[in-house]
Amino acid sequence: MKIKIFMLIVLLNSLLFSCQAEKQASKYPDNIGDTQFNPATDKKDFNLCAEKYIFQYFNDSNGLQYKGEKPEIERLFFSQYKNQNIPDETGLIRIRFVVNCKGETDRFRMMGMDNQYLPKTFSNKITDQLMQITKSLNGWNPKKIQNHEVDYYQYLIFKIENGNLIEIMP
Repeated sequence: MKIKIFMLIVLLNSLLFSCQAEKQASKYPDNIGDTQFNPATDKKDFNLCAEKYIFQYFNDSNGLQYKGEKPEIERLFFSQYKNQNIPDETGLIRIRFVVNCKGETDRFRMMGMDNQYLPKTFSNKITDQLMQITKSLNGWNPKKIQNHEVDYYQYLIFKIENGNLIEIMP
C-alpha cells in the first residue's frame, strides 16, 4: 500500500512539473534558423500564414519561385546595381528573407563573408544597394505544399569582387 501511495505521489509530481515546464517560454526558436520579428527593422503589418511553420524555398523541389525566374532577378540586379570598384571588397553577401503565403516579403537579414567563408562587413555602398534592390523585388510566387499555401524562407547570395557584382545565386 505504501509503495502504491509513493508511486502515485511521484506520478502526480512529475505531471505537475511537466505542466509547469510547458508554460515557460523557450529562449530558443521553434526551428533552427527561424528569423524572429524585429520591431526595429521589420514591418509590423507583415502577416504570416503560420508563424511556427516557415518552410525553406527548396522544400517543394520547385526551386526559385519568381515571376520570370532567375533571369528576371539577374536582369533587375545587373541593371540597377552600380559597381563600386573598391579594392578588397570581395566575398559573398547573403540576404535571407521570408516570403509569406501572399507573395509579400519581409524579415530581411544580411550576412557577409570573405572568400575563406569568414565573417566580413562590406561597405554600405555595396550592402545598401543590394538590400534596396532585394526589398524592391515584387514578383515572388506563393508556394504550395500539399495544396496549402505556405510561408517560406528565400535567400539570394551575391558574389562580389572588388565591389563589383559578379554573380547571383541560387
